[in-house]
Amino acid sequence: MVDLSVKIGQLELKNPVLTASGTFGYGEEFSDFIDLNRLGGFIVKGTTLNPREGNPYPRMVETPSGMLNAVGLQNKGVDYFIQHIYPRIKDVNSQIIVNVSGASIPDYVAVCEKLQPLNKIAAVEINISCPNVKQGGMAFGTTCAGAASVTKEVRKAFNRTMIVKLSPNVTDITEIASAAEAEGADAVSLTNTFLGMAINTETRRPYLSTITGGLSGACIRPIAVRMVWQVANTVKIPVVGLGGIMNGRDAIEFILAGATAIQVGTANFIDPSVTVKIIDYIENYMQRHGIASMQELIGGMLK
Repeated sequence: MVDLSVKIGQLELKNPVLTASGTFGYGEEFSDFIDLNRLGGFIVKGTTLNPREGNPYPRMVETPSGMLNAVGLQNKGVDYFIQHIYPRIKDVNSQIIVNVSGASIPDYVAVCEKLQPLNKIAAVEINISCPNVKQGGMAFGTTCAGAASVTKEVRKAFNRTMIVKLSPNVTDITEIASAAEAEGADAVSLTNTFLGMAINTETRRPYLSTITGGLSGACIRPIAVRMVWQVANTVKIPVVGLGGIMNGRDAIEFILAGATAIQVGTANFIDPSVTVKIIDYIENYMQRHGIASMQELIGGMLK
């Protein structure tokens, strides 16, 4: 037997496998494919103060070993989530984390104030890194001052675990992570998508309505692993790793680089049962290598 449990702030996870926001709906959409109770936790789609229609179509396109998306945080708003979604998922025996986005700092704060009374919401993931919206989003995640200001104000509004989701579209991600840590973040998650674009050479027009979008999938994994390693060696708070995790081996790579937990995103579109397969792989890997607990594995890259 091995101990797969990990802890992020006050958040206790039975295993380190989470789902990435925007790729797993509200969890219930995947209940026909996997037992949600097996997950360490699931992160619901980006939630904003007011409903958002998202960006015009087309807003997704496949790329070599990945995909570009410009969905633009389409959702029905936090009040709809509280009234209609939360009652349906609150009894799942897995940690529920809400990804929170906003166009301004008061937006982030207002959403978190509304989520605070919901005791089955174990944590929030503050998205300061979305490259697909015109206001807010990545604007807060590309400067130390922006990251610090959002983190500081949300910390006052939400007293459970706060994870800050970082943008890779910066010069030095360790500086942004340190700024979030200094203002009370319990953990940071990285990386969100990389800004990219694709052009249809026959029509000579961009594939996406927004021209640029967020690149995800296996193609970004080596860069994401490098960033996780850099941040894990800079901050003292836990790091949640994501970016191109397609299987169990990929998850182990992030954990060896210093990630306390991982998120699975684009792979859910290819195989909706991939998360439980990754959990099984991690357990088998630890047994094969004689590793008793996750604490022995986290950051265990041999130099």
